[in-house]
Amino acid sequence: MRIPVFISTPTLLNSTQTAAKQVVLDELESLRLEPRSLGSSDYPSDLPLREVYVLGTHCSGGVILGFEQFYAPVGMRKRGTPRETSVTGGISYPTPWNQLEAGILFSLGLPLLVFREVGIDGGIFDPGVTDVFVHQMPEPDMTPVNREAVREVFLKWQARVREHYYKDRRPTSGSTVS
Repeated sequence: MRIPVFISTPTLLNSTQTAAKQVVLDELESLRLEPRSLGSSDYPSDLPLREVYVLGTHCSGGVILGFEQFYAPVGMRKRGTPRETSVTGGISYPTPWNQLEAGILFSLGLPLLVFREVGIDGGIFDPGVTDVFVHQMPEPDMTPVNREAVREVFLKWQARVREHYYKDRRPTSGSTVS
């Protein structure tokens, strides 16, 4: 039996992003965890946001993959405020669903593992927003040392996922186990 974990990821990715996502899926496979996400393993029959919640209640952890989904070559941050700044080096944004799904999973008390591509920030991807450390997206051609570091991150997180999964399945003091 594999333990289900929610994966927040866009459905449409470029080849580099697809390869990075595969690194994450391979790690989940090696830990015998089952990735679940709307539009991939599960398809909504109700409102998508409600389905995220329902699916999340059946999972014991969450992985947020912050891939660029929108790029603006120039822009302005905090327009019209005293902290207005121009951006000329480009701005990358993840799918807004990363923020929504992360919020739902966090409110369900699930252990989260958050990865982001270079240039992705804001919300769940800002350091210190939650008790979760934000990691750089794993690369398919990592050195063995970096791959081992990523594996360690997954091992620590999966321990919390397993604890969450099994805590609701422990017998109560008055029950007997046959």
